[in-house]
Amino acid sequence: MAEDLNIIQSTDKAAQYQSLIPQIEALLHGETDQTANLANMAAALKEQFKWFWVGFYLVKEGQLVLGPFQGPVACTRIGLGKGVCGAAWEQKKTLVVPDVEAFPGHIACSSLSQSEIVVPLLHNGEVMGVLDVDSEMLDQFDETDALYLEELVKLIKF
Repeated sequence: MAEDLNIIQSTDKAAQYQSLIPQIEALLHGETDQTANLANMAAALKEQFKWFWVGFYLVKEGQLVLGPFQGPVACTRIGLGKGVCGAAWEQKKTLVVPDVEAFPGHIACSSLSQSEIVVPLLHNGEVMGVLDVDSEMLDQFDETDALYLEELVKLIKF
């Protein structure tokens, strides 16, 4: 497949995801390198939704370590239970945060981030990493994002 995306302009968030998911599946199909796949997924999400920051943190030696991402420089390591990413890792569940300033222990990698969603990457019940998405707008993410992003991270092979 050519590495081009068909970005749709729509106010219907579900339609945007439904258009993007098969394209990401095609990008990942047959590619065994996890770094390449994570990088392409982050890029595709950033292109479609124009979010402030999209990327992955991977569990390494008891910490979340920065992986492939799109956006400004980010925090390199995050501990279990620390910030939204560490909390999603610890709780093994997706966290939707409408206002990061209201989240206890939020880690401000960028003062421009206003809302966030973090989706754990699960393999055999163990968290292997997280997908972290930040927006410059308050209340950017909802259950639609959670549903489709959870579907997307299932495409990642460990």
